Amino acid sequence: MNLQPLRNRLDRMPMLKALVPFAAGIVLSGYGSLPLWFLAGAFLLSGATALLMRSSAATLGMLLTAGFAAAQLRTSEPDIPVGVHTSFELRIGEMPADRGRYATATARVEAWRDPVRGTWHPASSHIRLYADSLTRIDGGERILCRGTVRPLSARGSESYRKLMRRRGVAGTLWLAHDNLLERLPVGERTLHLRASERLARLPLAGDAAAVVRAMTAGDRSGLTPELRTAYSRSGLSHLLAVSGLHTGIVFVLINLLLWWLPLLRRGHLLRNLLAAAAVWCFVAAAGFPPSAVRAAVMCTLLQAALASASEYVALNALAAAAFGMLLWNPAWIGDVSFQLSFAAVAAILAWGVPLCRRCHTRWRAVNLLADAYLIGLAATLGTAPLVSHLFGIVPLAGLLINPAAIALATVVVFGGALWLLLPLTPLAAPLAWAVSTAAEGINALARLVAALPGGAAEYTLGSLPTAGIYLLLAAGTLAAWCREPKKTYFCPT
Repeated sequence: MNLQPLRNRLDRMPMLKALVPFAAGIVLSGYGSLPLWFLAGAFLLSGATALLMRSSAATLGMLLTAGFAAAQLRTSEPDIPVGVHTSFELRIGEMPADRGRYATATARVEAWRDPVRGTWHPASSHIRLYADSLTRIDGGERILCRGTVRPLSARGSESYRKLMRRRGVAGTLWLAHDNLLERLPVGERTLHLRASERLARLPLAGDAAAVVRAMTAGDRSGLTPELRTAYSRSGLSHLLAVSGLHTGIVFVLINLLLWWLPLLRRGHLLRNLLAAAAVWCFVAAAGFPPSAVRAAVMCTLLQAALASASEYVALNALAAAAFGMLLWNPAWIGDVSFQLSFAAVAAILAWGVPLCRRCHTRWRAVNLLADAYLIGLAATLGTAPLVSHLFGIVPLAGLLINPAAIALATVVVFGGALWLLLPLTPLAAPLAWAVSTAAEGINALARLVAALPGGAAEYTLGSLPTAGIYLLLAAGTLAAWCREPKKTYFCPT
C-alpha cells in the first residue's frame, strides 16, 4: 500500500487533521475533569514543543488538551435549586413540540424565589419544560409559575444526561393550569419566532402548514405524533429539521437567481456577498440549528473561494466548520442534529461524490437522476448506524424515495424562504398552492412507505458496535485514498 497519495491528500486538509484530536479531547472531558492549571501548563508545554521541534506528537497533544479544556470551561453548574418547591420566572426559548398528551420545550430560568427568605435571585440555567394538554405555552413567552425542578430522569441514557448537562439543562419541570401563576409581557421577539409567525400568515392548513413551518423556520410545534412517526419510519425525518440540505437549497437557488450580477462591474463580489448574507439570514430565521450553522459556514467558505478564485476542498471546509462550531460550543459534539449532519455530509463528500463521477454518462438527465440517488444513498448509509443507535430503527425504503422527497422539499424550502423575504399579498396564493402541494406530496410519501411491511427494521445498535462501524468506514476511506490516481494522456492524431 502506497501511503504517499494519502499524505498528499491529507496535506490539503489541515483542518481535518486538527479536528480529530480536538474532538477526542472534548469526548474525553466527559469522563472526568482536570485542574485548569494542569491543562494550561500542558497546552503551553506541548505548543512550545510543537513550535520549536516541529513535533507531530506535540501538536496532537496540544489539540487534545485544547479540546479537553474548551469542554471543561464551557460546562457550567446549575444556579437554581433542584428538588425544592418554589416560584420560577421562565422564558420559553423554542417552539413547543406537541407530544399528544403534553407539550415540551426548553426554557430558561431567569429568576427563582428563595422559599425561606422570600427574595428573588437571577439565574441563567435551562430546564426541560413539560406542559399538560390543557395548558398552552408559546415560544418566546415569559411565565411565572410554581413547581419543583426535578433531576434529569434516570430512565434515560447516560449519554442523553451528559448532553443535557453540557447544554446547561439543570432538570425538568411540569407545568399545569394550577401552578401557572401569571403570563408576563413578552418584550422583543426573536427573528426565529417572527419567521414562524410570518409563515403562519400563508393560507395553509393541517399537516401541510406544519411541515412548511418545520422545514423553513424550524418550528415543529404543529407536527402531530402520527406524522413524526411516519417520517421516522420512512427515513424522511431529516427533512423536518432545518439542516444542511435546506441551507444548501437556499444557497444554490440564491446563486441561480443572482446569475446576472457578474455582468456588472464588481458584480461577482456583490453576488457572493448577497448569497452568503441570504444563507445566514435563513439560518437565523430557523433559530441557528447546529446542522444549518455547519452548512452556512461551508457555504460561506465556498463563496469566499469563488470570490478569490482559490481552491475549495470540501472535506477541509467541513472540518473547519466542525472545528469552529466545537470551539464555540463543545456541547454540540453530543447533539443529534450535529452528529447526523456531519456524518451525512462526510459520507457524501468521501463516497457519494466519487461515485457520481464514476457513474457519469453522456446524458445529462440520466446524470441528474443518478447523482440524486447516489448522494441520497451515501447520506442514508452514512447515518444508518447512528440512526439505529439513537432511534432503534433502520429505514430501508428511504433509499428509494429520498430523491423524490428531496425534489419536493426544494419547492417547500424555496417557497417558504421567498415568503419570509417578500411577504407580499399577491404572492400569498400562488406560493401557498405550490408549497402546500409539495408538502402534501412528501406527507403522502412518508405515510405510504411507513405503512409498507418491510419499509423499516427495528434494531438498536450498541455504542461500541456503532463506533466500530464508523472506525471501519474511516479506515476504508483512508485505504481508498492510498490508491494512486489514474493518469490520462492525450495523444494527438
